[in-house]
Amino acid sequence: MSRHPFGELPKNLGQAVDLSSLGKSASTAPATPEVGIAINQENLISEIIPASNSQVVIALCWSPRSAQSAEILKILGELHAADTQGAKPWILATVNVDVEAAVAQALQVQSVPIAIAIIQEQVVPLFESVPPTDQVRMVIDKVLALAAERGVGAKVETEGDPASDAESPLEPEEAEALDALEKNDLATAAQAYKKWLVRSPGNTLAEIGLAQVELMARVADSVPSEVFSLAEVQSDNFDVQMKAADIEVLQGNYGQAFSRLITIIKLSSGDDRKKVRDHLLILFKLVDPADPELIKARQALASALF
Repeated sequence: MSRHPFGELPKNLGQAVDLSSLGKSASTAPATPEVGIAINQENLISEIIPASNSQVVIALCWSPRSAQSAEILKILGELHAADTQGAKPWILATVNVDVEAAVAQALQVQSVPIAIAIIQEQVVPLFESVPPTDQVRMVIDKVLALAAERGVGAKVETEGDPASDAESPLEPEEAEALDALEKNDLATAAQAYKKWLVRSPGNTLAEIGLAQVELMARVADSVPSEVFSLAEVQSDNFDVQMKAADIEVLQGNYGQAFSRLITIIKLSSGDDRKKVRDHLLILFKLVDPADPELIKARQALASALF
């Protein structure tokens, strides 16, 4: 699995897809079992992508015109059922490429069946066709281990396990950052989180910690009332609008902050649009993936971009 680098989820949900490798007739293809969550364009944005921040999503892209689809989905369904009973929970999802061509294009599907993983909103190709069950098992285990290193879908401790009752020790960089924050030393705290990310690239806690510290630093010398007043009269000043959004996130006004930046994204283009979008995605990291305001904002962002 380490040879499959993470790649950002493509932002082209509105395009069509041509899967020329598929047969033309569905009459000879077996019915595909209905297991997992059926992905469509709406729940990909509102449910599946946000869920990938806390659990691994393994999705099978299939077609009723592919005779192999039912076989591999049966294998995945059995492994998912077994893992759900144990300590390795993950989300099983499916994409019918004939019905959801735009989703297939977004996931860069060229042939089916193909299995992919979505981890922290990023896509990892897994395997095509129908590998033996033991190989599928091995791939899934490696994916779960990789995700756990990034703080996603960590192993669930069983009841009575001494490890579940013990408080997890702080990482040395985390302890350094928290100590710096107690002294209001934001620069040292940020540097500590950066060192943690150098040692553990993609670590979720380190990324969130750094984002929080950088947010605090950006607004440290700001007077909220003055920033908001300026934002009202300088609607085209993107830096002011982003600072206003920063303050709103710190105040817990997530919906207002997200709406402010999405409005700018709709009206901007080129580097300006990218700058505001990237800023918004950083703010997204600071909010619970299940928060209704975040889910609503993700949908609004998708509409603004496409």
